[in-house]
Amino acid sequence: MKRLCVIALLAAALPMSGCINQPKYDRPAIELPQAWKETAPRFAEDGRWWRIYQDAELEKVVDEALKGNADLVIAAARVDEARALLGEANSFFWPSVDLNAVTSRQQISTRTATSFPGIPREYSNHRATLNVSYELDLFGRLRAGSAAARHELEASEASREAVRLALAAQAAKSYFALRALDEQVALTRKTVSLREEALELQRKRLRGGVISEFELRQLEAETAVVRAQLPPLERERDREEVALAVLLGRTPRAVFQDSVAIKVAFEEAPGAPVLPAGMPSELLLRRPDLVEAERLLASANARVAQTRAEMFPSISLTAFLGSESAALANLFSGGSAATWQLAAGLSQPIFQGGRLAARRDAADARERAALTQYEQAIRSAFGEVRTALIVQARARESYDAESVRAAALNESLRLARLRYQNGVASQLDVIDAERGLLQAQIARIEALRAHRAAVADLFRALGG
Repeated sequence: MKRLCVIALLAAALPMSGCINQPKYDRPAIELPQAWKETAPRFAEDGRWWRIYQDAELEKVVDEALKGNADLVIAAARVDEARALLGEANSFFWPSVDLNAVTSRQQISTRTATSFPGIPREYSNHRATLNVSYELDLFGRLRAGSAAARHELEASEASREAVRLALAAQAAKSYFALRALDEQVALTRKTVSLREEALELQRKRLRGGVISEFELRQLEAETAVVRAQLPPLERERDREEVALAVLLGRTPRAVFQDSVAIKVAFEEAPGAPVLPAGMPSELLLRRPDLVEAERLLASANARVAQTRAEMFPSISLTAFLGSESAALANLFSGGSAATWQLAAGLSQPIFQGGRLAARRDAADARERAALTQYEQAIRSAFGEVRTALIVQARARESYDAESVRAAALNESLRLARLRYQNGVASQLDVIDAERGLLQAQIARIEALRAHRAAVADLFRALGG
């Protein structure tokens, strides 16, 4: 047992570095803009960027999504899997210790060279040993495998954060889409109610002989046009609510029966423009998908080193210490039954039919693909930031323009009603003014939704 302990200590004390065939990894240099054109103080240092909307119901919706969404649960499970795989890769740095026990009964043939007169042909053998094996990582194969597993764990963690960020953005966009549809439905219902009240008045005027049946039918058709706009809006509103409930990870019963609580507030205006702050290099540090792509590139680089190291010799140390006896009762009777062995082995691949070279070439190809994916991820990131900034600005311009239009049409409607009351204009002139005002109000609601969605997309593009 003393010899076995010495062997184990010597194996653990051997140097972990030597002829390492691992290519040096450096983060690829990417040409980046020097700075953003505009800057503003950063918001939500804790990552809860959706507080910028100042909507308590939205915060509840996002929190529910972060707790129950299936995609986020799957991403967390993949992190746990990557952590376990890293533990497996690191386990190869340690000696392997096994306990082995064998018992057998054997008969020797009289026609073999091991058969001698006077020696029993049948005998039993019992053996119990403690086995130790250890591989010397002289060429870095195990270290490269461990590095690759560590980088893959880091990539999985970044992927989880990317899912979390995208989930929060999607929840916010769906929430505000639901709010916009609610406002449009309420506005359309109000318009339908006013039209029906006006239509009832015109029916009384028809019975009094003030207007003709032709004019009444025109008014009924105009009222039906507005009424027909209501079912599609209600359908889209219900569809959006179901999609949001699924996104939140609710149970099938809750998806089918429950509703999503949202803030009821109409005629709101966009907040101040959201602008990125600091140097673009900060974007690379806080965008989870860029971190994931870069860590996958580092992992691919380590896998290249691992496949190259497989072409070099593999050196292993083995030892066992135990007891062996023909009788089970004598297996642990004393030193005469002791057995032990020390061994060192070297394995050098000579001919594998091109298998090792093919593995190396495949790893090289995966590294090139990972590099291209990383570069493309950076391009996409800056493209998304620029697009979100443009959409945010244009949506604000559209909202301002539709607000001016709605104000003008509201005044036009007031004048049309005065003209109608004074007998200067017809009821159809009032309906035309109402139709234009309704369209402008719906367009303004849509511009506000687009602005809020662009803010969510911008925070997602900036990594939160």
